[in-house]
Amino acid sequence: MSNIPYTAGELFRHISADKACLYRHIMDTFAAAKRQFRLQLRPDEVRLEADWRGAPPSIDEIQMALVQLADWGNLESQPDTTRVASIEDFYRARFLYRLSLGGEAVEASLITFAQALARRSELQTVALEDILTQLGALRTLVDAPALDPAKVHGVLRDLVRVFEGLADNAQAFMAGVGRTIELQQADPNAVMVFKQKLIDYLQRFVSDLVGRSGAIVQALSGLSSSIDPLLALAAQRETRDAAPGDEQSQVAVYEQRLASWRERWHGLSRWFISDGHIRAQSELLRAKARAAIPQLLAAVAALNERRSGRSDRSADFRILARWFADTASDAQAHRLWRASFALNPARHLSLLSEPVAGGDPVPASTPWADAPAVAIHPRLRERGEATPRGPAPHVRERAAERAMLALHMSEERHQVEAARAALATGSPVRLSQLGCLDPHAFRLFLSLLGEALTAQASPEQSVSRQTADGLLRIRLEPLAADSRARIDTSLGVFSGRDHLLTITPTMGAS
Repeated sequence: MSNIPYTAGELFRHISADKACLYRHIMDTFAAAKRQFRLQLRPDEVRLEADWRGAPPSIDEIQMALVQLADWGNLESQPDTTRVASIEDFYRARFLYRLSLGGEAVEASLITFAQALARRSELQTVALEDILTQLGALRTLVDAPALDPAKVHGVLRDLVRVFEGLADNAQAFMAGVGRTIELQQADPNAVMVFKQKLIDYLQRFVSDLVGRSGAIVQALSGLSSSIDPLLALAAQRETRDAAPGDEQSQVAVYEQRLASWRERWHGLSRWFISDGHIRAQSELLRAKARAAIPQLLAAVAALNERRSGRSDRSADFRILARWFADTASDAQAHRLWRASFALNPARHLSLLSEPVAGGDPVPASTPWADAPAVAIHPRLRERGEATPRGPAPHVRERAAERAMLALHMSEERHQVEAARAALATGSPVRLSQLGCLDPHAFRLFLSLLGEALTAQASPEQSVSRQTADGLLRIRLEPLAADSRARIDTSLGVFSGRDHLLTITPTMGAS
């Protein structure tokens, strides 16, 4: 027998080795033999019984794999002397192989891992009926003249087993029901067929849970005062199977088993009965099952939107990637990139039409890195818009109001144009030479002056900027610090340091 020491890490090496598929076929064969109560296998039996799913490997390759598995500790070997017919056969290396203790543990863990991955969360209505039946059986045992320890232990054991299955499946359901991404990525036709079945399944479970929870709560409440003797009998019966020891160790085992049974009963009670601020798990499960129905309908609605031809960003990117793959040169790829992601220059906008030193506007093909800086109005920078916007008005018949408004706007437009014509002469003029201004011209003057002063870093700095509407360009040059300007209007008197003011209409205004 092989006595090579091994570690836990070596027991799992065959899963990630180069010949992992061969090793797994061999270990599956030994696990199947273990389930059939066959303890040992020969290399030729492994080759014959394994499910190779193709041409089986040679006997020498299987023999080398068995030796490697034995070195890792998954198998144990011993000399095979049953087929010896001559002295030469006796000295030839022939071995029988069986699963080692570590190999059995690895196989059990892999089976548990595979079952957990393939497990589907179920809402067990049958388990609710079984729990109610077992609680009724406990009630019958309590009312009996004498308690039967074997029957009490059996009923409690079956009750715990059924409840653990119900709780585990319910926990898996509550953890996975919100993962609608798998549903949304499934075949739309399959989802449509499965939708009604799943909704009926959830509704049936919710109705059964509502109907049976009340009876289970009543049964648990009726047993709460007499459950301790039953739990003590179950703990005493399990203590008899404990390893022998002194009286103190037996008492410790009994206390441990009794505490375990009390904890299970407490968990069963709290699963159906709310405890103060802690909501019962059955109520949470019912709420989760009800919430799963609108989640399913939302997923189906998303599939319907996808099938109705609405925009799908992932599909658009896949088509765009195919277009990039079909381009013949880098120049075409760059052109497609600029057109797809709107990276073309936007210098055709009036707010961004900055003239160069020669007076000509910057061509639209000029890169931003090579172009002069663009002055952005503070309102556009802060709020993302040059003029405030409001909500659209309700649809009403406003013919008279619109006519009055049109007349008012026409008059105001004429007044503004007259004020702009009076101020926007394109020639520099001192503020002290503006003379008397009418209210409209004075309001326009204040608006232009305010926009210019917002860009002025110091009182001695000259500033030139374009107005927010892009129609006028104003240039303000401060004069001597002791100079004074006075403008008389019907709204009041404006006075301050004198400046040289130049207001010029832009190309958009003309």
